[in-house]
Amino acid sequence: MRGPRGPVFENVDVVVPAGGLLVVHGPAGSGRTSVLLALAGRMRLGTGALRVGRHRAPGAGAGRVRRSVAVARADGAVAAEGRLRVRELVAERCWLEKGVTRRQVVEAARLLGLHLRGTTLVEDLPPLEALLLDVALALAARPPVLVVDAVDRDCPDGDRALAWRALATVAATGCTVLAAAAQPPSPPPPGTVLLALPHRADPDAPAATPVPASGQGVAA
Repeated sequence: MRGPRGPVFENVDVVVPAGGLLVVHGPAGSGRTSVLLALAGRMRLGTGALRVGRHRAPGAGAGRVRRSVAVARADGAVAAEGRLRVRELVAERCWLEKGVTRRQVVEAARLLGLHLRGTTLVEDLPPLEALLLDVALALAARPPVLVVDAVDRDCPDGDRALAWRALATVAATGCTVLAAAAQPPSPPPPGTVLLALPHRADPDAPAATPVPASGQGVAA
């Protein structure tokens, strides 16, 4: 994938099994968000290809790839409106996402261990609750693949552990989770696929280093 000043990321070769958890990690500027958006079919690849299940992008399957992947949050691209109250955000999602009901959002939140406080402004939520709300809203549509960026942003260590546990719970339902963070979980949940990205400002930085896994969930 290339940007106006060169590659945003390169040499990414990774396979995530269906129902698996991918963690893309690296310093700021390493291209974490771009990798997630590319895997979601929302960013055009300069070279290479992406496959989600039987669908391949670029090509005739690109639309199917995008419809298969829900983006819960992605820095600079997808974010909740902080000035809305939680109940307003839930209502908005039910209106925008065909077939999603408030009950489904509540059930998704419950799976994550989140109690929805309807009158609270989104911008006033603690970082962990804000993350889980983003995930619950996207998960309510029951997508095959879910993208979650900035998992560890502003979270203390204890909350980071809870966030990764929640995402592992989502993956255990069969939904493939593609996540990004500055640091990987320690220890990572069993079966986690780790993809380390270097800081691309360094011309001598090595290529991305995946820890491979078997399966056919998402491949790039």
